[in-house]
Amino acid sequence: MSTFVLFLELAAIAIVFAGLPLAYLWTRPGYSFFQKLNWVLVFMTFDLIVFGAFTRLTDSGLGCPDWPGCYGVSNPFHALGEIQQAEAAMPSGPVTVIKAWIEMIHRYLAMTVGALILIQVVTAFSKIKSLGKMPFWASLGLLFLVCVQGAFGAWTVTLKLQPIIVTIHLMLALVLLACLTVYAQQAWEQSASSIHTLRIRPLPAQLLLIAFVVLAIQIFLGAWVSTNYAVLACPDFPTCLGAAWPETNWGEGFTLWRQLGLNAQGEFISPIALQTIHWAHRLFAVAVLVVLSVLSLKALQLATPVLSGLSRFAKLLLALLLLQVITGISNVIFQWPLLAALLHTAGSAALVFCLVRMSSWASWGPSLHKKMTKR
Repeated sequence: MSTFVLFLELAAIAIVFAGLPLAYLWTRPGYSFFQKLNWVLVFMTFDLIVFGAFTRLTDSGLGCPDWPGCYGVSNPFHALGEIQQAEAAMPSGPVTVIKAWIEMIHRYLAMTVGALILIQVVTAFSKIKSLGKMPFWASLGLLFLVCVQGAFGAWTVTLKLQPIIVTIHLMLALVLLACLTVYAQQAWEQSASSIHTLRIRPLPAQLLLIAFVVLAIQIFLGAWVSTNYAVLACPDFPTCLGAAWPETNWGEGFTLWRQLGLNAQGEFISPIALQTIHWAHRLFAVAVLVVLSVLSLKALQLATPVLSGLSRFAKLLLALLLLQVITGISNVIFQWPLLAALLHTAGSAALVFCLVRMSSWASWGPSLHKKMTKR
């Protein structure tokens, strides 16, 4: 199959997948198509992140060893002979029929998100007269971001699951989720109105920014644990191999540019380096718990009946923190069960979503809430 035909078939699959949520949007009354499209993109990207974690956790990342197709075709049905031949040679993978389908479904979902963002760009362009140019330029930025994300998805396959590439792939997916959420929560279609809704912003933006930074670092550390398969390097809790502070090798553990399972010298990575990777994630979790708990409690303290939305997201943030603690410990105690690992990744994405939503109530300067309280 020629490359041109392959891309045409993949584009057709993306259009079919994207058509499902679009058909649903057309039938729903209430909000405008543009608003609903923006929130569907947030939902689809969250699903893509979770399914990407499922792809990684089932070792399906190389289920199709080429890109963007599978053995040069658009779906595993047409490559069944090659897949079965590879599976017969190595029954445990990395190429099996099931893993090939998991990997290709992940790619189909990614292409669906890309197709929906293209529709978002076209829709925003069609509304330039009523909404101005900002929604259009912002959607172009989202399109560029999803293209970069797609490039890292390709490199994930071609560079054979190199840890830093897979880690950046996950981080970019979460950045995309955050940016899509910011885009969706903008009142684009009310921007031209002369009537503006008064929004009280009592939450200190500095505290929210610190929360974003510590969460980003922790997610990177968690992705580094997962992509280096270091989850079971410390098989006990709260100690690591019975030690309150295990032996560490920070240089080897955090050499970023290297092949999967190898150190910078091309030798097998040492168990001590894997312990270090695991231990760093576990230690920094304490900082995340403290900062995000303080943010949640601060938001609850500031919440009033007028700020019921802030209260809801503060409670959600506390619940997600509890979920992360439970699933993180479960990954160690129960030897990395698939459900706990998936929930842990989903919880990380949900934390990002929650912080972005809470940013609607954040202010860099003295808040209106404080001024009203002083009066």
